[in-house]
Amino acid sequence: MNQDQLDRFKRWFDDYTSRFLGDDDFVNTNLTHKQEHTLRVCREIVLLAQELALDEDQTRTAELIGLLHDTGRFPQFAQYRTYSDARSVNHCHLGVQVLRQEGILEILPSQERQWVETAVGLHGRKSLPSALAGRALLFTKLIRDADKIDIFRIVTDAYKRFQEDPDNFMLEIELPDKPGYSPRVLEAVLQEQLIDYSKLTNLNDAKLCQLGWVYDLNFTASLRRIDQCGFLQELLALLPHDDQLDQARRKITQHVEAKLAAAT
Repeated sequence: MNQDQLDRFKRWFDDYTSRFLGDDDFVNTNLTHKQEHTLRVCREIVLLAQELALDEDQTRTAELIGLLHDTGRFPQFAQYRTYSDARSVNHCHLGVQVLRQEGILEILPSQERQWVETAVGLHGRKSLPSALAGRALLFTKLIRDADKIDIFRIVTDAYKRFQEDPDNFMLEIELPDKPGYSPRVLEAVLQEQLIDYSKLTNLNDAKLCQLGWVYDLNFTASLRRIDQCGFLQELLALLPHDDQLDQARRKITQHVEAKLAAAT
């Protein structure tokens, strides 16, 4: 894929996502937020590709996947007014469906098109299929990490703003802001296990789940990026305090420190 083709994809993305903007301020705010998220993910995935010394063609493919990874979010939110897949549709599968219906990927060689569709379709999975390999695996790992890096940015800012002024907060908060947390979610974090999003019951569960992503990042460069930007520390500070949560804080912090120290 050359730069002209990538620029064509960018123009298509702008046109496609703008179709869903209208008179509903709540929908407009959330979709504009998603457009901005997409552009930041593009930057993050390019940084990761450069850290991994991928060539220019591979880096452009990675950037394209960053651009298209949340394509399904726009029709999803416009129709259902939520980003919760459990309450609407699987946005990853919907994204692949949209790309095929629009025919936008037809200008790519079949193998490259397959890499893009695979990465878009799998980027939100709890875990990846064991049979996934080669470039498809590489690009899927890249988008999963780049997406998480920016989501760390988003949630730390959103949780703080929601606490400050919940009545005027215009972004969707998918879970209720209730005291406490689910013991099984905390235990999963302590055991370094992946958490099924359907098991989350409130915002503290969501914060624990997101903190647990440090065990699921594929590249040390991703962990370093999150650490350098301070996202992890900010999110840890947003949890309440008790002995078990403090234990989780220590475990997560020690895991990150050990991983980064081993990479130096």
